[in-house]
Parts: sequence; C-alpha cells; structure tokens
Amino acid sequence: MQIARDRQLDGLRAVAVSMVLYGHFFAADGSYWGHIGVRLFFVLSGFLITRLLLEARADSSFERAVALKSFYARRALRIFPPYFAVLGFVWLTGLESSREVLAWHALYLSNFWYALQNAWTPWVLCHTWSLSIEEQFYIAWPLVMLLAPRRSIPAICLGVIAFSLAYRFYWPLTGTPSLGRDLLPPASMDALAVGALLADNRSMGVTWPRSIERSWMPLLAVSLILLWFRPTPKPPLLEWLAWMGLEVFPLLPLALLVGSCSRGIGGAFGRLFECAPMTALGRISYGVYLYHAIVLALVVQAQPFIPVNVLEQGPGRFLVAGLGTLILASISWFAFEQPLNALKRHFPYVRRTGARIALANAGKGVGVGRGTEETPAFPRVSGERAKAFQTSDIQ
Repeated sequence: MQIARDRQLDGLRAVAVSMVLYGHFFAADGSYWGHIGVRLFFVLSGFLITRLLLEARADSSFERAVALKSFYARRALRIFPPYFAVLGFVWLTGLESSREVLAWHALYLSNFWYALQNAWTPWVLCHTWSLSIEEQFYIAWPLVMLLAPRRSIPAICLGVIAFSLAYRFYWPLTGTPSLGRDLLPPASMDALAVGALLADNRSMGVTWPRSIERSWMPLLAVSLILLWFRPTPKPPLLEWLAWMGLEVFPLLPLALLVGSCSRGIGGAFGRLFECAPMTALGRISYGVYLYHAIVLALVVQAQPFIPVNVLEQGPGRFLVAGLGTLILASISWFAFEQPLNALKRHFPYVRRTGARIALANAGKGVGVGRGTEETPAFPRVSGERAKAFQTSDIQ
C-alpha cells in the first residue's frame, strides 16, 4: 500500500503541473507561476532520482553495471513511449510546421533549438525544453552518483549549484537577455542539484542547519514580492536582478517543501496533498505536461465548434483545454503508460540469486517496489528505507 509521504509527493506533482496549466491556459500576463512549477518538477526529480541511486548504491549486492543498465532501461520505459508518440502525432498532422525540427526534439535537444532560435517556434513543442533538460540530467547524473566516491557527492552537488549561480552572473555581460539564459542546462542544474543534495542529506541522516530551515519564510516573501513586480518595466540591471532573484530565492522553499512531503506533513496541508484528486493528478502529471500543448493547439483549431472563447488565455481556455488534457492523460496512463511501467520488473537495480531471494522473502509478504516475489525491483530492506523505494522510480 502506498504510504502517506508517497501520496504527498504525488500531491506535489499535482501542484507543479497545475502551475504550468495555469500559466499556459489561464494567466494573461505571462505568469511566472508556470516556470515555478517547472522548477518544482526539477527539485522533485533531483531528489527522487538521487535517492533511488543512493539506495541502490548502499545495497550489499550493488553492481555499478547492473544498476546503470536498469536505471536507463527503466527511464526509457517510463519516458520514451508517450514522448515519441507525441512526436509521431506532430509529424503526422504537421502542427505548426513542426516536422522540420523534429530531429532536435527526438534527440532531446529542444532546449538548444529554442535557445539558438531565441524564439518559441514552434510553440506546440516549446514545453519539451524542460523534458530535454531532464533527459540530459538522466544521462549524466547516474554516472556521477554511482561512480564518484560516496563522500564526494555533497561537494559535487554544491559545486553544481555554485556553477549554476555563476552562470547567471554572466548574463549582464551579454547585453540583451535571450532565451538561452533560461533554457541552457546550467540554468536548471541548480534546482536538480538542490533536490539531489536533499536526497544525499536524507540518506546520511543529516538535517540542514536550523538557519536554513528558518530562512524559507523570508525567501518566500521576497519571491512573492518579485513576482508581484515582475510585469513592471525596469532598467536592464534591475531586470537582471529580478530575474536572478526569481530563479534563486524560491529554490530553498521548494526544496524544504519536497523534504517535508517526503517525510509526511501533518494537518490540513498534509491531508490536501494526500487527497485522492491530488494524488490522481500527480500520478498522471507526466502525461498532463506532455500533452497539454498539443491539446491546446487542437482546441484552438476547433474554436468554431466550441461555445466559449479558447483563442485567448482565460477561463474558457482553461476549462476546455484543461479538461481535454486530463482526459487524454488519463487514457494514456491506464491504456499505455501503466502497462509499460509493469515491464520495469525485468530490470531490477540489484541482481538477486535464487538463494538470496529465498532468504530475503523468508517471513515476508509482498515485494517492495514494482517487482514480483521472484524478481523484486529492489532489494528488500526494513523500516523507513523500504518505504522510500515505493515512489522513487514512479517518474
């Protein structure tokens, strides 16, 4: 059975994807909430993927080659089928003349394409920039987590965060800002590395200093103020400072939110994150994010047959395109993604011999993770570590 903290992480995914839908379907002022939602996704990914890899590394039967092979196979099963189905649909329909650039998207180089063009064309695939960032992270990060000395991992995470911060200081030297400052990998590595650092601290039983935990409220307040004044015209220097603040200041509150939900929040907020609609939306959040721009493009073309205005941001677009996205993502999950996810049982992170399986299964009930009793997806462990495996590899 899924435990409370797992449901709360699904609830966080629901919050993140709702921010994206709000920014793309409803807000008329170029709302930054959609970008904050993407940043939350990055922190979640950094945390969950790093936790998964460190748990694999800590097992007594750990083998790097087996773990790497299983990681990439399981990622491919989770991510590739719906993603390439979308690219195939775009190729067949020719939406927004996207066929000419599909190679960039197929190679997960969407972020580089839009940075080089410095324009969101074709728009129907613009959201794939963040999926490209995640895929680039998935390729490189397991090698770091499984090959680097264990004691060096915190320093590596801090180094990545520092490099990302230094990257932002480069932009005042370039004159006019371009899309590259948001879309190239260093602009997002800090969020992924903050999540990874959180996972490393958790695996070592280390908590962040009280001063950091107490700073989330001031940082959140400053972030909200910057969001409030974002549409106001500003001189170039202030514009750069505001952009940098909105990228950096929300990171710690987001990381503390992820960390709190991973332990389980009590009270009204905990119940909200755990409620059935939130966890259901979080479970299909990858499909919601992947399909929402495609649905919007089709809805706009169908405006003559729709009684409300979907040509502009607002309630009509949010209702129609949002509902269409949820329906499509739900169908995709139950008919397409979930059956493919079941194949992950063939790629356990740790190789088990028959004798070790029998010993691990002695006196136990159901297997941990997504494996079977014969071939568990992850080694059996007791207590809190066993519970952590249940959602590490969902997305």
